[in-house]
Amino acid sequence: MEVLLLGTGAADGWPNPFCNCASCADAAQRGEIRGQTAALIDDVLLLDCGPEAPRAAVRLRRNLAGVRYMLLTHAHTDHLGPQALLFRAWADAGHVLEVIGPADALDACRPWVGPDDPVRFVSVTAGDRITVGNYDVGVLPARHKVFRDGDSVLYDLTGPDGSRILWACDTGPLPADWFDRVRGTAFDAVFVEETFGDRSELGPGHHGLPEFAETVAALRRCGAVVDSTDVVAVHLGHHNPPIAELRERLRACGARPGADGEVLCVGAERPVHRTLVLGGVRSGKSRHAEELLASYPTVTYVATGGTHEGDPEWSQRVALHRERRPDSWSTIETSDVAKVLRDAAGPLLVDCLGTWLTARLDLHGVWNGGDAAAVDADIDDLLDAWRQCRVPVVAVSNEVGSGVVPASASGRLFRDMLGRLNASVASVSDTVTLVVAGIPVSLR
Repeated sequence: MEVLLLGTGAADGWPNPFCNCASCADAAQRGEIRGQTAALIDDVLLLDCGPEAPRAAVRLRRNLAGVRYMLLTHAHTDHLGPQALLFRAWADAGHVLEVIGPADALDACRPWVGPDDPVRFVSVTAGDRITVGNYDVGVLPARHKVFRDGDSVLYDLTGPDGSRILWACDTGPLPADWFDRVRGTAFDAVFVEETFGDRSELGPGHHGLPEFAETVAALRRCGAVVDSTDVVAVHLGHHNPPIAELRERLRACGARPGADGEVLCVGAERPVHRTLVLGGVRSGKSRHAEELLASYPTVTYVATGGTHEGDPEWSQRVALHRERRPDSWSTIETSDVAKVLRDAAGPLLVDCLGTWLTARLDLHGVWNGGDAAAVDADIDDLLDAWRQCRVPVVAVSNEVGSGVVPASASGRLFRDMLGRLNASVASVSDTVTLVVAGIPVSLR
């Protein structure tokens, strides 16, 4: 089952367009813009459809013409933009759309549907279990209301391949007996709202960070969340701390923040994701790479620079890097990166390709007219290992092509070879990011 997160933000998104708090400023600076939470399942089923969801799908290069089912959790306007039904009527989809949800949410939709429009409404309440095409759907109660108790629900969704997810958005903390309904389900992924961050006092209808941690712990105790479950926080708002801190705090309870545009292949072996992070000196590229892997409990940091005996400035750089990494991370100092990539059993951070290339040039004596072809062979071996790597991996590299032409022949050689190496690694990476002045800019 493929889950595309069309949005992962709260009603006002994150950042709030009218806010200049530190959390919003950080999100804006990073370019991590979250829209209203919704998801597209296998291109045929929408989980909630707020006013921003259809346009988000288009921006993510997805067409909604094939959507046959729309599961609504409740009638709050960030989860239900009924005007989408009118827009659909202006195009000939060629099939009936089933709109499924609590009665009040369906009532909000009816004025937007003409008498001959191919739309069928299916009212559900907590406790129902229905078949939706090839999907089995359990309807669960939510601690959230629009007009009256019971007018909001959550969904337990099983796909055609047997994969199973929990869509728990919106809801506040749930009573103890709620967890009996999902006991032993061992979900492949759970999406739990986490709206209020450190402002839990704002209301009982949403989770703050403490309540989120308690809900995840309760899901673990009842066997709904197991070691293989991907626990994803959604409906994130600006009452949360800046994203780097949020990642750390969610990691403490075995969860991570979702991201707009993220695709999850639920139930299948988690897809390998290869990320290249480029940047100039002191651009923040290493810190950004570390943040990308912050949700994993253990990561192997592959330090390609080795040790520099008698160089206190280098030792200080290494110490600063180590201090900001979690204690659970391990470090390997080696220039044989290809072997590490092939042997890895868990996530890797390779920092960096520039020092790796320097080590290979040293090894083959290229600075003094040695065998440059041997370095090319090493690069081919690295690229082959990068393609074959079966774990999530992030590699950091220096972007050296934007400065002045180096004055020395060796400097020009290094610049040219690293530029070609970066381009080659980028061509076989899933994500490529350039960090400029601490701001990550997505290139792919």
